[in-house]
Amino acid sequence: MFDTLSDRLASTFKNLRGKGRLSEADIDATAREIRIALLEADVALPVVRAFIKQVKDRATGSEVSQALNPAQQVIKIVNEELIGILGGETRRLRFAKTPPTVIMLAGLQGAGKTTLAGKLGRWLKAQGHAPLLVACDLQRPNAVNQLSVVAERAGVAIYAPEPGNGTGDPVKVAKDSIEFARGKQHDVVIVDTAGRLGIDQELMQQAADIRDAVSPDEILFIVDAMIGQDAVNTAEAFRDGVGFDGVVLSKLDGDARGGAALSIAHVTGKQIMFASNGEKLDDFDAFHPDRMASRILGMGDMLSLIEKAEQTFSQAEAEKMAAKLQKGPKEFTLDDFLAQMEQVRKMGSISKLLGMLPGMGQMKDQINNLDEREVDRTAAIIKSMTPAERQEPTIINGSRRARIAKGSGVDVSTVKNLVERFFEARKMMSRMAQGGGMPGMPGMPGMGGGASRKKKQVKQAKGKRKSGNPMKRKAEEQAAAARREAAEAGNPLGLPQGGQDPQNFELPEEFKKFMG
Repeated sequence: MFDTLSDRLASTFKNLRGKGRLSEADIDATAREIRIALLEADVALPVVRAFIKQVKDRATGSEVSQALNPAQQVIKIVNEELIGILGGETRRLRFAKTPPTVIMLAGLQGAGKTTLAGKLGRWLKAQGHAPLLVACDLQRPNAVNQLSVVAERAGVAIYAPEPGNGTGDPVKVAKDSIEFARGKQHDVVIVDTAGRLGIDQELMQQAADIRDAVSPDEILFIVDAMIGQDAVNTAEAFRDGVGFDGVVLSKLDGDARGGAALSIAHVTGKQIMFASNGEKLDDFDAFHPDRMASRILGMGDMLSLIEKAEQTFSQAEAEKMAAKLQKGPKEFTLDDFLAQMEQVRKMGSISKLLGMLPGMGQMKDQINNLDEREVDRTAAIIKSMTPAERQEPTIINGSRRARIAKGSGVDVSTVKNLVERFFEARKMMSRMAQGGGMPGMPGMPGMGGGASRKKKQVKQAKGKRKSGNPMKRKAEEQAAAARREAAEAGNPLGLPQGGQDPQNFELPEEFKKFMG
């Protein structure tokens, strides 16, 4: 969603690099470019004005003029101000002292309230709660049935005494659900209310009546992140007519410009609490302003990536796998490889995971063209093998490859390439588990990859003799001096000083197969 804004900001900051001092003209030009980028992203004009004023006031102050790297200081200021307009600190749900906690959902029709009720229920269940979904949208055709299906998929309970489709009293259903929740030991009640195609008095009155009947601990306003400026107008109307405590952004994975997300918290004074970024029920999480600002500026979101990994991977399984690899590369089988691959797949879309890594904004086109089905093809090939072949892939000969290829619907060469890549990956993982560092790379701190290589170099140095020919010896000494200068000018990874230009970055061969 924020691709256009991210690209414009990255281009703006690129012009600041290499400058030891920023003039007033540089700051004005940067502020102008940022203003254009925000307006193109459909951010509300009052928000843009406030944002630019804060950036310019801070950029012309001492924190930039006295900084060792003024360009980085400006990026730091923009990052902090982005966090500010997104709401500052992460806003958590308020739970009632005496259960159940009542959460009321409100918003326009089509904003995704019913699906989001299931996502929120599933998320709360994962947090250790026992949520109950309440069907109070009795106007929209089949809304009650839809909520029932969503609740079943999310694995949470539902209270739906009325069939809906224009019949029933939503205020009575909401009020009765509280007693039902107490009797069934549900500690959270999520009330799904009716929406409309536009803001009207009937919608406001019905939402206000439900609010008065259940006295919710949290009223969450669901807004479609793709409707741009109108999202802010709708939010203001709901705030004045019914009132709400927090905002939930739906459809954050869309291709809109993201102006609603950057405007709504600043204009309404209510923070964004959750974000829905996909169609699946687990494409939902708490909204973190600092992480979103980091992603907009192309710095990645490692904290969210780590949290996903912690939720997916078992610590015991990870330790068991590390122990197997330390025993030797042959202990790691294709069954283990398949299990690891399926665990990564559970974390979500591979393209989304790669997008959370710092600096991957420079490879946006490659990530967008990534073929997610490659993982499924690899799994199909492994599952077409016999248990013996998975345990010992070295027995896979030509006839076995032909059988496996036929069973998985791929070419024989694809099976051969997978087995070869598996052997390479097994060697690399075993070496890393034993503290040997990455193959073909100098030892990194804490990985122990440089010790054996250093000894080998010392041994070679001791065994090498100088030439008796003065001219030849001088040439050897000059070559050795040139190698030392090149080594001193480089960095521990063997790259030129300053790193590699992301534009010229090449993926390893093992990863190129995922790119379309």
